Amino acid sequence: MLLNARRLIGLLLSVLLGAMSALQAHAEPTQVQHEAWTRQAVVYELNVRQYTAEGTLKAVIPELPKIRALGTDIVWVMPIQPIGVKERKGTLGSYYSIRDYTAVNPEFGSMEDFKALVSAAHGLGMKVILDWVANHSALDHPWVDAHPDWYQKDKNGRITGYLYVGDDGKEESWSDVAGLDYHSAALRAAMVDAMRYWVTQADIDGFRCDVAMRVPEDFWFDARTQLNRVKPLFWLAEADEPRLMVRAFDMGYDWDLGNAFVAAARGKRTAASLGDLLLHPPKPYPDDAYRMRFVSNHDFNSWHGSDVELYGPFVDALTVLTFTLPGMPLIYSGQEAVNTRRLEFFERDPINFKDRSRAALYTRLSALKHSHPALAAGAAGGALTVIDTGNPDLLAFRRVKGADVVTVVVNLSYARQQVPARYGLSAGALPAGGWRVTARGFRS
Repeated sequence: MLLNARRLIGLLLSVLLGAMSALQAHAEPTQVQHEAWTRQAVVYELNVRQYTAEGTLKAVIPELPKIRALGTDIVWVMPIQPIGVKERKGTLGSYYSIRDYTAVNPEFGSMEDFKALVSAAHGLGMKVILDWVANHSALDHPWVDAHPDWYQKDKNGRITGYLYVGDDGKEESWSDVAGLDYHSAALRAAMVDAMRYWVTQADIDGFRCDVAMRVPEDFWFDARTQLNRVKPLFWLAEADEPRLMVRAFDMGYDWDLGNAFVAAARGKRTAASLGDLLLHPPKPYPDDAYRMRFVSNHDFNSWHGSDVELYGPFVDALTVLTFTLPGMPLIYSGQEAVNTRRLEFFERDPINFKDRSRAALYTRLSALKHSHPALAAGAAGGALTVIDTGNPDLLAFRRVKGADVVTVVVNLSYARQQVPARYGLSAGALPAGGWRVTARGFRS
C-alpha cells in the first residue's frame, strides 16, 4: 500500500510539473522581443498621394532606390485602402477613413501595384509596414449596415461621427468616421483577419497603428501574437502609452520630445531642458521600448507647419538629435528636399523634389546610426549621459557601448556659442543652429 501511494504521489507530481512547464511555455511574454535588424534601423514615412506627380503606387516604385539611398530600412506606407464617400473631407478625403480594409484605393492603383512595390522594396533590402486604422472606419463601410453592433453609439443609440477627447480634455469631432467597439469578439476576429490578408497576400513586414491608445491593449497583444506566427512583424504605435510597449508594440511615438523640439526652436524652452526631459520622461517606459524620434510626420507637416516654419535654422541640429538619441529616427516624405510647404491632406499636392540638397545629411546620419553600436535602439544601445556644459543654449550628451563612443552637442540659439572642453567634448565655437558629432569614422 505504501509503495503504491508513493507511486501515485510521484505520478501526480510528474503530471503537475508537466502542466507547470506547459503553462510557462505558453506564458505571455513580459516584454516585446525585438528583431535584431530593428536595432539600428531608420524609418521613412511614404505619402503616396503626394510623393510623385502621378500620386500612384506604380509611380513610387522607380523612386525607391532614392529612398533606400538615404539609409532607409523601413518604409512606412500611409493608408492605401479605399476612402469613404459619406461626409468626405475635401475632394479626395482622409487616408484614415477606411471604406474597405482589404482593397486598394483606385486613386493609388491596384493590389498588384502594391505587391510590386513591396517586392521592389524587399529587393533593395527594405522592410514595408502598412498604416493600419483599427480605431474607426468610414461611415459608409459595409460593416455599418451589416454589423451595427461592431460600432460605438451616441446617447440615442445612433452610429455617428467619432468624438475624440484629447489628453488636454479638448473635444474634437472626426465627422467622416465612426468609432469601432472592441467589446465585440466578432469585430476583433474580423480585424485580425483583415490585417492577416496584407501579411499573407502582400508580404508586408508590419504595421503602424493609428491612434493605438484608443484600441484595447489586449486586442493589440492578440493581433501581434496571431500575426507574428505568420512571420515576424514590426509594430509601431501612434501612441506614447508605456503599457502598449510591454507586450504589443516594438515602438511608440515620442510626442513629448517632438513638441519640445518645436518649443525650443521658438525660444520657449532651453536646449539644456531637453536633456532633463530625456533623462526624466513624463511616463515610465520599459527599458527596451523603442521611441520614435522625429521633427516631422504627416500630422506635424499638414497641421502644424513645415520644417522651415517650425524650426527655422535649427532643423539640421534637431534632425541630428533624432538620429543620435536612443530610439529610431523618422524621415517624412519630402524632408530630404528643401520642402517649405505644408502638404495638403485631402487634395493632391505633389512634393517638389527639385532640390534634394538635404538628402546628403540624412545619408550621413543613417550611416552613423548603422555603424555605431552605441546608437542602437532600446537596451542594446548605449545609455544616455547628458553633459553639463554650463550653457543653457547647448545640449550635449554621450552614448557609450563597449569601445564605441558617440558624443553630440547642438547649439539651439541664434548666437555663436563656446563649447567647453569637458567630458569628451572638443572645445571650440559652435555657430548658431550648429551641431557637432564626435564618433569613430564620422566628421561633422
